[in-house]
Amino acid sequence: MTGHVRAELEVRDLTVEFPSGGYVVRPLSGLSFNADDGELVVVLGPSGCGKTTLLSCLAGLLTPTSGSISFRHNDVGNLTGPALGEYRRYTVGVVFQAFNLIRSLSARANVMAPLRLARLPYKAAAQRADDLLEVVGLSDRAGHRPGQLSGGQQQRVAIARALAHDPPLVVADEPTAHLDYIQVEGVLRLLRQLSVPGRMVLVSTHDDRITNIADRVIELAPHFAAADRAPEEVSLADGEILFEQGDRGDLVYLVNEGEVEIYRVRADGAEEGLAVIGVGNYFGELGPILNLPRSAYARAKGACRLTGYTVRAFRQRFPGTGVAANPAAGSPL
Repeated sequence: MTGHVRAELEVRDLTVEFPSGGYVVRPLSGLSFNADDGELVVVLGPSGCGKTTLLSCLAGLLTPTSGSISFRHNDVGNLTGPALGEYRRYTVGVVFQAFNLIRSLSARANVMAPLRLARLPYKAAAQRADDLLEVVGLSDRAGHRPGQLSGGQQQRVAIARALAHDPPLVVADEPTAHLDYIQVEGVLRLLRQLSVPGRMVLVSTHDDRITNIADRVIELAPHFAAADRAPEEVSLADGEILFEQGDRGDLVYLVNEGEVEIYRVRADGAEEGLAVIGVGNYFGELGPILNLPRSAYARAKGACRLTGYTVRAFRQRFPGTGVAANPAAGSPL
């Protein structure tokens, strides 16, 4: 009988909350997944679903509110001080959406920068940079500054820089967002080639076409609009919370008896009332229709009874309705 073999990367119940615009937002809520060595992992979802937040946690740039990230048996969320600095420098390489190259430096000097910061001698850093630029197919552009390079070439330089310390984990945030389809093909082929034993590559994207080259796909926004099942009856006691700000859900609710209050929690913990939904009115349509987290809380105001509809069933029950189609009946979430 063999023992349990841990995955290279284990994310468990990851939740991130932070204040934004005076409110508490939760881009990630209870996320869990595994990934293994040598895999190309695609993190898929629309803008605002938490892709950049997830990659920032994996890179040790953001500390999660709760949950854990384990990479090669190291608890990333608990790293501090020199240990966190070592992790950021030698374990993970980050490819930013906007390239983040230093405009005044050549491609070679941009790749050398993290090596020189780590006090690698100039000659050794230059040789390493030239080797990496050859890997990404830019040896002939080593002396060019970013302004003299195409978007795809700049992204290749950014990838080479992320590989400077030969990290076992590379995270790339929307690496094809600013590229045309010819440049996209080259960058994706390179990322695929970099996913080899000894290195894992995670790529965030909103483009589901990229999933065709992935070993594993992590979807951050479920496709609720296509769900199809019978309506659900829900009974709530006074003060009982139906869903929280930041939750994801697939149901639109119709109030049959009682009332439901809709409110938001501000960054200082205070509640801000938005609406009270009475009998015959619905709420909660924007989240499942647009694949967005709930933007507010829903709490019973006295005992109440609701019917929860999938988006498809909701449209059948209320033909002609849509996003904010009936502001008097709907609600801001």
